[in-house]
Amino acid sequence: MEKIKVLISWSGDNYFAGTDQVNGTVFATHKDINKVKAEFETAFAFHIKSSLADGDKLSADLQNGRYQFEYELLISAILHKYENFITLSAIHKVTGINERQLGHYKTGKKKPRPQQRDKIVEGLHTIGKELLEVV
Repeated sequence: MEKIKVLISWSGDNYFAGTDQVNGTVFATHKDINKVKAEFETAFAFHIKSSLADGDKLSADLQNGRYQFEYELLISAILHKYENFITLSAIHKVTGINERQLGHYKTGKKKPRPQQRDKIVEGLHTIGKELLEVV
């Protein structure tokens, strides 16, 4: 089974899901993260069908529908997805990353280095663990 890595980010007023692992690029946008995944899957299936109709060379797994999507949320998507539950101030407190910098990451104006991304994800895990301790 072929694994297709799909990156999801926040762009403007929508989530953006895309991959370039096939001949060409496939993408979709939507305001809801679950719906952008569904839209992406529809677009991907259409792309595969069209590629086969055009005679493009595809792997046997793609030709036979044996593929699986691996979604990776970029920081802009993560911060938007949880903005109603976790403030930038809370993330700042557990990560030490300046709120203004977090805001730039959220809008996509700047992209964090891998270690900054890891720090933000770990900070969200820390917040989640603390919430789970509430009895």
